[in-house]
Amino acid sequence: MTDEYAAGNGLLNRRLFLASGAGILAATSASAESLTVPEWTKHPGAWLAPYGQPSKFEANVSRGPLAEHNALYESGPGSVRSPLQFLEGMITPNGLHFERSHNGVPDIDPEQHRLVIHGLVKRPLVFTLNDLSRYPMTSRIHFVECAGNSGALYNKTPTAGTAQQLHGLLSCAEWTGIPVSTLLDEAGVDPSAQWVLAEGADAAGMSRSVPLAKIMDDAMIALYQNGERVRPSNGYPMRLLVPGFQGNMNVKWLRRLKLTTTPMMTKDETSKYSLLLNEGKVAQFKFPLDAKAVITKPSPGFQLKAQGFYEISGVAWSGHGKIARVDVSADGGKSWAEAALSGPVLPKAVTRFRVPWHWTGQEAVLQARATDDTGYVQPTRTVLIGNRGNRAAYHNNAITSWNIATTGEVKHVYA
Repeated sequence: MTDEYAAGNGLLNRRLFLASGAGILAATSASAESLTVPEWTKHPGAWLAPYGQPSKFEANVSRGPLAEHNALYESGPGSVRSPLQFLEGMITPNGLHFERSHNGVPDIDPEQHRLVIHGLVKRPLVFTLNDLSRYPMTSRIHFVECAGNSGALYNKTPTAGTAQQLHGLLSCAEWTGIPVSTLLDEAGVDPSAQWVLAEGADAAGMSRSVPLAKIMDDAMIALYQNGERVRPSNGYPMRLLVPGFQGNMNVKWLRRLKLTTTPMMTKDETSKYSLLLNEGKVAQFKFPLDAKAVITKPSPGFQLKAQGFYEISGVAWSGHGKIARVDVSADGGKSWAEAALSGPVLPKAVTRFRVPWHWTGQEAVLQARATDDTGYVQPTRTVLIGNRGNRAAYHNNAITSWNIATTGEVKHVYA
């Protein structure tokens, strides 16, 4: 077994996942009790349901945390986060996809909703949902991440919280819809157009300016999410998908696209979603989300029960392209082992990584570090804060550290 150690503090070589008979045993020995007939096998089960629901035993797998109701407001801005620590693979179920809204979720009648394309186009167009449904559609898997995700890592002291609470403004889905370029080609783009104002139909009138080049490259009008109509909290009946760009630019409840020569400098792109740097300057048009990896198992909220073999698992993503590799450390970054990536590894999509670990019961500090196919390497928190300062609230992709105590308790630390 010693030949299989790839890094310090018990990290094993990822090849163990590929070898047959690796000998990583977690099961208990069989006994006569294991063969008894359980109660649920003795009676008929529940009848069929019109829409499937999770098991009642998975009630803790939910979005959150939910804000307390404010009696002064009927609705308002808020967010709920995906429970990353309880999920597997790369796809987020629709009901667990994170939500961020600026004035609640509108109840939109799809028969009355319209999408308008105007501004610097030769022929302004108006589309109903039925109109859009007649176009050829495409499906792609992409993540959506709020620019404020992981913002707590700017704090001077470590914020207590789970992977969901610290990093849960991230989800990944299969999106199906119409490339925006198809509709703009039909409208006829004026040569002077450089930007597109995207506006939602929510009460906040949420809007963002997006470079036309990005819109023509890979933006989509998404009508379906993981095979069913986009959920109301994620933009029903249609949303803009701008792969790899900060989540706020993926405008939900999309009602118009206006082509312009310059960015419109709306409230949603001037009052927030830009980086306040250490010297007082603002990096306003930083749109792509840099590579990031987060360990979800084990993470705060988990309790290691005994010494022995564990799988360290997590998710990695990059707004610039594919994840090329993920390295994992169990000694706070002193040594690293390359993790195995679970396919498919797709551009601007979540990639699951795994590495086997032998925990000896000693204190450990787990970290994951992503590298994307542009060569970009995820920075440590010290490097990120040193370059940027901690006056920002957005685009924090620093390496996260989870401390494993000798008791098996897991908590967030700075290392």
